[in-house]
Amino acid sequence: MAKPTVEEMWRQMLTGDYPRLHRMRRMWGVLPSPPRCKLCNAPFRGPGGVLMRAIAYGPSPLNRRLCKWCLRALHKHPGGAEVDITVLFADVRGSTGIAEEMAPEEFSRLMARFYGAAAEVIDEQDGIVDKFVGDSAVALFIPGFAGSDHAANAIAAARGLLEQTGNDGPEGWIPVGAGVHTGTSFVGSVGEGDARDFTALGDTVNTTARLTGLAGAGEILISADAAGAGGLETNGLERRTLELRGKGQSVDAWVATVPARV
Repeated sequence: MAKPTVEEMWRQMLTGDYPRLHRMRRMWGVLPSPPRCKLCNAPFRGPGGVLMRAIAYGPSPLNRRLCKWCLRALHKHPGGAEVDITVLFADVRGSTGIAEEMAPEEFSRLMARFYGAAAEVIDEQDGIVDKFVGDSAVALFIPGFAGSDHAANAIAAARGLLEQTGNDGPEGWIPVGAGVHTGTSFVGSVGEGDARDFTALGDTVNTTARLTGLAGAGEILISADAAGAGGLETNGLERRTLELRGKGQSVDAWVATVPARV
């Protein structure tokens, strides 16, 4: 049997057909505690984190979201593959104005709390935190990790984040809007030398970012593609046709919110 090419190996991993990584994620997943390696699920904290560091699976100094073992594997097998994924962006609305009303240290604590809430709900739905940048959180829901329900999981994570941040009632502690979109992306090890990261590139990511920019506080803009892939129940939801910056065609999206707490 011919040895799979690097692209075939990446495709197997990203679609859930790579047995070794699947076994590792299941095995490391029973050990406490998050945060975890984006790829192999090795824990970085708690008793599990102590064990991982002892066997050289601790967080890499070059990319704190990957363990040393996975980063070595990425350098050994750079590349990726085009696969269908779902992307979630969550953005703090009016963060500039919020920052103006706070001391820098207080604003930093607020954002750290937001990042922590986002990481928790994304992890619960088997997503991967791609990055925290400025006032935004970006997550990838890849079939190999989130399963065939990756779109439904991303929508659930977005709703969970609105709940966690209080955007479902009067006790909200930070205003958040989100966007969810499903499509084909290049996913893999991107960059050169030490400046290499596991991420996704392409129009799917860009479209999600543009969607999120149009979401109001407490709103999730779910593209028609994501709604269809996630089996979203759209009865009673507002539908919008959006003109997204940099895109030649409009995008249809559903507006979802979280029911207010009584």
